[in-house]
Amino acid sequence: MRRLAAVLLLIPLAGLAVGAADYAQLPGGNFRTALKYEDRKGATRIAPFALMRKPVTNAEFLAFVRSQPQWRRDRVARVFAEPRYLSHWTSADALGAKALPQQPVVQVSWFAAQAYCEAQDARLPSWDEWEYAAAADETRRDARRDPAWRERILRWYSHPSNQALARTGLQAPNAYGVQDLHGLVWEWTEDFSSLLVAGDNRNQGDADNAKFCGAGALSMDDRDNYAVLMRVAMLSSLNAEDTTANMGFRCAKDLK
Repeated sequence: MRRLAAVLLLIPLAGLAVGAADYAQLPGGNFRTALKYEDRKGATRIAPFALMRKPVTNAEFLAFVRSQPQWRRDRVARVFAEPRYLSHWTSADALGAKALPQQPVVQVSWFAAQAYCEAQDARLPSWDEWEYAAAADETRRDARRDPAWRERILRWYSHPSNQALARTGLQAPNAYGVQDLHGLVWEWTEDFSSLLVAGDNRNQGDADNAKFCGAGALSMDDRDNYAVLMRVAMLSSLNAEDTTANMGFRCAKDLK
């Protein structure tokens, strides 16, 4: 991740806050991830943080692109976004029928998502923060042991990925006031590339081993939490310039 962060320093940012996103404040605390790490035993201490209540929408990302035109699809450097970047928009600065204003923005790379968050004096959430927020249902901060709740989440994965996306905010807020963590889009995290790592990659002098900062998750600690495993596998299959038709994002902020 240090390599990705260094590349981002080359991108000029206007320092403008884009939109007025609504953030929920999460208290943090001790949290046991469903992933098993080599260098982490027991629960992890998560500091209080703020998280966008809903994913970033097409309308919000369009405002960002217009304020920082280096992120238009016809101007962005290919090292930061592959050719499919925002390809469903009618033009470089217009949405169209396939990208309605209140739908979550997709076909956006990790670099672009991180740049958007930085323009709001924010950042992408870490995996721990995202998993912590996503463990809550409408009334409980941690519903992961409830089979009915897990089954409800898994039903999303049975839907064809070519279905039209719903608008953001249709789901009921969870116990923290955050919406759409499940059932709408996949979401980028700040440390997406360090979630899974094969042992041979780390033992054979891989020139790209910087992306495996921290001990990667070698196996699931909670094998019943299949939805988490699917998300980790999805994120770990991507490079930072990649885009997909169902990958969106939301931003997070540290709380002092």
